[in-house]
Amino acid sequence: MNEPHENPSQIHPSGLSRRVLLRGAAATGTALAVGAGTAGAAAAAPGGFPDYSYVRTLLKPSDLAYNPTGEIIFPCVRGTVGRLTGALGRFYLYYAPHDAPGGICLAYGDSLEGPFTEYPHNPIVSNNWQPHYKVSHVSSPHVLWNEEAKEMWLYFHGENNTTRLASSKDGVTFTYDKVVLTTAMLPAGTTETSYARVFRHDLPARGAKYVMMFMRNDKSDHRDIGWGWSADGRTWTFDQTPLIRHSDVGAVNIGGPHLLTRGGSAYVVYNKDKSSGGDIMITEVGKDFSRRNHLGVFHDSMNGAPDNGRTASPSFGTENGVPYMIYEAGERLQGAIALARGK
Repeated sequence: MNEPHENPSQIHPSGLSRRVLLRGAAATGTALAVGAGTAGAAAAAPGGFPDYSYVRTLLKPSDLAYNPTGEIIFPCVRGTVGRLTGALGRFYLYYAPHDAPGGICLAYGDSLEGPFTEYPHNPIVSNNWQPHYKVSHVSSPHVLWNEEAKEMWLYFHGENNTTRLASSKDGVTFTYDKVVLTTAMLPAGTTETSYARVFRHDLPARGAKYVMMFMRNDKSDHRDIGWGWSADGRTWTFDQTPLIRHSDVGAVNIGGPHLLTRGGSAYVVYNKDKSSGGDIMITEVGKDFSRRNHLGVFHDSMNGAPDNGRTASPSFGTENGVPYMIYEAGERLQGAIALARGK
């Protein structure tokens, strides 16, 4: 079945020149794998993931009817085949502006390579959803297909200190559920808990079937990756210490975490801010999240358009056996949604 999953392959030979393995790789003997294909030698990313290469830009703010701020962020792609009845396309691509008023948006298409058509009634979730909330903005949509409920579950933030949950039978019309994360659930002085992504991942020792990863900030104004676990995707327990600290990987800020699994282990990929290189990094956390092996650069941002030195917030999908990465390309709040293809 052609639908997104969380275990991609990638290819992007130009990334090797900037790839540096950090101390976690040295400690475990992890090295860059190198493979050969019909297109010539291609360097594999840490953890055995091949690289991705840019294909095209899928969505630009200037082409969209709903464009309140001139910027869009945080793509999330999900397959609809075998899940949703009467879907508008084989793939749903969720995204949002960040700045006020934001708004959770939808585009749809029949191939991950596009084209994607903007849903004509965006935003599908606004910053004013009475009687549940009225906030300056809502953003960072992450949609999980909940197999048990047979629903699309949408996690999104608004304000930056609150992550919320809504659910949908058709992927377009959502019913509000509850707040699932706030800064009050973390240590005093935490100022942001946003950009959450949720994945089906068993942690038997914690009685959990789901994990959440998100960006957290405090009064030091350095952003780290936080995490939590849940039996049902609704009620969560959160680790009070970061999963990955910015200082662990030589960054000022890190964010946009995504979980990948491969070879019996689990990995977190996440972006550095542009001042720290603008690339997507990778850390092996192990199947039970007990490891912290910082493996270096997962995807090397291109200096030219559309990346302009920054890639962020990756989402992954597979079509006809070909893996893809859909990501936020360009400087923060000036970017577009781009597509890279792996081999």
